[in-house]
Amino acid sequence: MIDVVLPGIIRRWHLRGQVPLREIAKRLGISLYTVRRHLLSEITESAYAEHQSASAIDPYAFQLSSWLKTVTAKSRKQRRSLKQLHEELINWDFKGAYEKVAAFARQWLVGQTE
Repeated sequence: MIDVVLPGIIRRWHLRGQVPLREIAKRLGISLYTVRRHLLSEITESAYAEHQSASAIDPYAFQLSSWLKTVTAKSRKQRRSLKQLHEELINWDFKGAYEKVAAFARQWLVGQTE
């Protein structure tokens, strides 16, 4: 994540804050050469892409989306709550937290309404 904002931080500290290059290198824990390279480059953002790691819910996404599809088709009183769906996933050896299930459900719902 630091690679994405690094050139902007270096420029801001050097040009606006008048922080010496050695101090910038010391604060960020990078070499003085790297600080100079970022200042001399025309690129304001790093070329590195953000690292996308696999989520704990990814192996269960298909099952959870099918459950959500059936839940939304039922009447309000017959629906299972997200806590119940989380407990079902735990029975399927899901190790993630309830918040992951809730975030997946929110994102799934946004995808369904579009």
